[in-house]
Amino acid sequence: MQQSFFNQLQNRLVNQLPFVAYRKPNETSVSAILQKNDVVNYCQDFTNSGFVFSPFENIENAVIFPLNQSEIIEFKDEIILDETEHSQPNFNLKNREKAKQFHINLVENAVKAIKNESFKKVVASRVEKSPFNSSETISLFKRLLNNYKTAMVYCWYHPKIGLWLGATPETLLKIEGNRLQTMSLAGTQPYVNTTDVTWQNKEIEEQQFVTDFIVDSLKPLVNSVSTTKRQTIKAGQLLHLQTKISAVFDKANFNFKNVLKALHPTPAVCGLPKSPAKDFILKNENYNREFYTGFLGELNFTQTKSRNTNRKNVENNAYQSIKTVTNLFVNLRCLQIKNNQALIYVGGGITKDSNPEKEWEETVAKSLTIKSLL
Repeated sequence: MQQSFFNQLQNRLVNQLPFVAYRKPNETSVSAILQKNDVVNYCQDFTNSGFVFSPFENIENAVIFPLNQSEIIEFKDEIILDETEHSQPNFNLKNREKAKQFHINLVENAVKAIKNESFKKVVASRVEKSPFNSSETISLFKRLLNNYKTAMVYCWYHPKIGLWLGATPETLLKIEGNRLQTMSLAGTQPYVNTTDVTWQNKEIEEQQFVTDFIVDSLKPLVNSVSTTKRQTIKAGQLLHLQTKISAVFDKANFNFKNVLKALHPTPAVCGLPKSPAKDFILKNENYNREFYTGFLGELNFTQTKSRNTNRKNVENNAYQSIKTVTNLFVNLRCLQIKNNQALIYVGGGITKDSNPEKEWEETVAKSLTIKSLL
């Protein structure tokens, strides 16, 4: 079963046919949506059903694999890894030093802009290139599945757009019926055997910016918003601060695309206020993020549930509730495979208290979590 599943993915890469394979956080089932042609379908108004993949810069360019033009396959077994060894690739030290200097300058300019009150926070990111044999893509996907049980793990391919993999810990939003759930995730430190850690004011302030932004953005578009207490969560070998946010809305007056435009990109991947922070990123990062810090996931899937789980009451089991469900994730901890290279995307939130050297080290720590699997 598993071999057949991964063989189909491999065949689609070889034959240049679009697909996405993924497993949602804390689930055992791995699904794949296999588009029957190589047409690029854009999302338009976000009312159709399928798997959506949106870039950072403009949700109008979000690509969808429509369910009505695709085959869906899945399996629910433990992942059996290939018996191939993978060694850590060598990195060019000269290029590393150049990248370090550029990133430190970028952070210094960001801090200067914050102190000049251009914005309160901005996310500075970079892309790191590493040699990678693209024929090993499906093996890498298996390793991601094996190592990141609590993340949204995916492999997305369209011959006219590109090949992306990732293991993202961050939900953009989940909608079930008339309820919306999202999260505020920010702050990073290495996991060292415990989640009982101390956070600096810089990280606490940064995470609060994200929470406030999401709550303020949602309030005009929904009936009510509520938040949980801030907590420390583990994602791979890193720790983050998280607040869960939920909202209730009236279906008749709900415009999903407006909610997406209000939330994306969040301060966790862009900055605050959004417009000046985004302008700074587009002018100063010196590369195209493409789908990094965009979003991806299931859009308007139909979920059927029995209203009664008591097997003895067979009559009531006939009554089922049918809900429309959306599960979208922010595209973090990701890489793009291109020309036998892995392009690894990493970044960090910059505030007035940021230390440029430490911000560089944070991006190195994030890149190592992916590199260790290459």
